[in-house]
This record gives sequence, C-alpha cells and structure tokens, in this order.
Amino acid sequence: MHKHLLIAMNNFREIFNRTKTIAVVGCSDKPFRTSYQIAAYLQSVGFRIVPINPNIQGTILDETCYPDLISVPENIQLDMVDIFRKPRYTADVVLDVLARIKNTKEQPIIWTQLGVSSEEARRLSASHQLTYISNRCTLVEHQHLS
Repeated sequence: MHKHLLIAMNNFREIFNRTKTIAVVGCSDKPFRTSYQIAAYLQSVGFRIVPINPNIQGTILDETCYPDLISVPENIQLDMVDIFRKPRYTADVVLDVLARIKNTKEQPIIWTQLGVSSEEARRLSASHQLTYISNRCTLVEHQHLS
C-alpha cells in the first residue's frame, strides 16, 4: 500500500472515531436509492443520522427529516455533513453549514459523495477551516477501516 493511502486511511479512521452525528443532505426515503442505503448503513454501525430533504415531511430511518441544515435544532451537534446533491448545489450546502455554525460553533466535516464535489464548495470550506472531503463514499471508506 502506498504511504499517502495509509495516511488517508488513518485520517478517515480519526474522522469516523470523532463523528457521532451525520447530517445526510439529499437523503431519500426510497430504500433503493444510494443515499438511503448509505444512511441506513451509517445508522447500523452506530452513527446518528439526521436526514435533510426539503421534499420529505416526517421521518427517514426513524429520524426526523429536516428541509435544510438551518432547520436542524441547534442542540443537535452535527459532526459531519454528508452531501448527496448535484455539484451545482454543493456550495449552497456549505453556505448553510456556515450560517448554522455562527450559532452552534460546531466544525463539521464536509463530505461530498462521488461526483458531487465542487471547487466553490471546497474553497468556501477551506476559507472557514472546515475539513472538505471530495468524491469519496462514506460507506466504502468506513468499510475499508473494518
């Protein structure tokens, strides 16, 4: 294994060890959708998931679904924001994170799933010292550590 891959895996181990609650932006309520399957996996291995989807009222995987990150109560600390939106929306999600952390002071990891990263989102995250992981699957990376 290459040295840089080992370093990345150690970073992922640290990230997952520090993470308790994951906001899943773009979480579907349809079990055949990737966002639902990954949220279900993350929940099954002990993470609390907070589904975010403006088109769904009620619950997903027995957790309250919120229309956006701003609507998540401030007493719920978000350790990671896992994004399943098209790249053109990724920077807007980071802007929602920035608006939220003005009140919460949390510093969530910004994680973009495969194919949803954007340079603007990466720059916004970096300018606010937020860790930005691009084009990686949380399920795959977590399973690599098992």
